[in-house]
Amino acid sequence: MKNRAMLIGGIRAGKTTLRIALLGKNIQAHKTQTLMYDNWIVDTPGEYTENPMYYKSIMTTALEVTHVLFIQDATKNNSIFPPGFSTGINKLIIGVITKCDHEKADVERAVGQLKKAIKTGPIVLTSAYQNQGIQEIIDLVACSSMKEMRDLTHAFRSDVVIFHN
Repeated sequence: MKNRAMLIGGIRAGKTTLRIALLGKNIQAHKTQTLMYDNWIVDTPGEYTENPMYYKSIMTTALEVTHVLFIQDATKNNSIFPPGFSTGINKLIIGVITKCDHEKADVERAVGQLKKAIKTGPIVLTSAYQNQGIQEIIDLVACSSMKEMRDLTHAFRSDVVIFHN
């Protein structure tokens, strides 16, 4: 894949588990302590997003990628992303809701939280364990423009991918 995606989100949001699922690996997820470059994915520690002191690391790493995936845990009551955070990142943005299959998931709340953080773009509802939304993310990262991602969104099931304007 020519495009490269960076995963950003809070601690224990499911970034590394998602990376493993996206790459089709069968390994155990471990806490990410530093930037992890793995094939076409850059996995970031949750601290990079939770602590504004590390925002410069997100912005610098964003220069190396074509897409930034904003990861929101469906079991969390709050979002660690400031409102409009995506406007400071000049890359193709994809919202990703993780843990949609968890008994404590509130997917509607998580979608609302991401809509506040990202100006526009697809939002994918995922379960790394059930492989839900994984191929859709791969297909979206293969896109080269927001228009291409918007058009592709129409080909997906509406209960897995929505497009936020």
